[in-house]
Amino acid sequence: MVREDKASWKAGYFTKIVQLLDEYPKCFLVEADNVGSKQMQQIRISLRGHAVVLMGKNTMMRKAIRGHLTQNPKLECLMNSIKGNVGFVFTKEDLVTIRDMIMTNRVSAPAKAGALAPLDVKVPAQNTGLGPEKTSFFQALNIPTKITKGTIEITNDVALIKAGDRVGMSEATLLNMLGISPFTYGLAVTKVYDSGSIFDPSILDITDDDLKAHVLVGIRNIAALCLKIGYPTVASVPHSIINGLKNCMAVAAVTDITFKEAEQMKAYLADPSAFAVAAPVAAAAVVEEAAAPEPEEEEDDSMDGGMFDMFG
Repeated sequence: MVREDKASWKAGYFTKIVQLLDEYPKCFLVEADNVGSKQMQQIRISLRGHAVVLMGKNTMMRKAIRGHLTQNPKLECLMNSIKGNVGFVFTKEDLVTIRDMIMTNRVSAPAKAGALAPLDVKVPAQNTGLGPEKTSFFQALNIPTKITKGTIEITNDVALIKAGDRVGMSEATLLNMLGISPFTYGLAVTKVYDSGSIFDPSILDITDDDLKAHVLVGIRNIAALCLKIGYPTVASVPHSIINGLKNCMAVAAVTDITFKEAEQMKAYLADPSAFAVAAPVAAAAVVEEAAAPEPEEEEDDSMDGGMFDMFG
């Protein structure tokens, strides 16, 4: 099979990316650091029928998008996000579902010297199975050990690497000796594009309950501010009406003024006993029984069977 020349390949790539941008209203910008070709193939297979993965050089992506801005100006928001080893995942389906499918395609990998740690790495307390000749190696990393049955045992959990730090040669060697592959690699979603808007993927985790809670907090703040400055709004008017009714009830309680809402209150203030609810008879009996003193047991004053008779 004859391979097409570079110019034809570029023209085909530009046509493909423009076609995908027109066909799919939504896409993810993903980083592909430390993702091998075999893993990329597996990701494409798992997303087949749901999404389309497109990788390429950043300059070619920007050039294709820049040339298509006349037909779709909304794509300009993508330009600043095309940095590093990035690509596109185009889809028409639910963004949360496709995001989860992308994130589940990850493979374990050993720590490599010089790589940035994506997460904290801890070495658990364990018997390493290594001989005593390796003791100096653990001492250099300040890892507490002891010799148990001729092998090195790590006595306590050790925080070896912090997220964002570069993995040192000694740390990488130790993890490899212990058979620990602490990192997982796959496509990492950096931005989400949806019909002209671009946002962080964390937005996808916001639920309807979260939105409702934020709206209620905003309404409460507006109502409190409007009540404080005396400026009526839809949020504060119900509170103002209730507060006004409370003031009217207070005036009615100490004057002869009355109105429908205050009638029951004034009746209660005039004769509270009329509102007393009789307790059930059984409950009253229990109360009376509990209140009545218990009769004391009669003491036998006779000397029959007294202590002297025991010895008689």
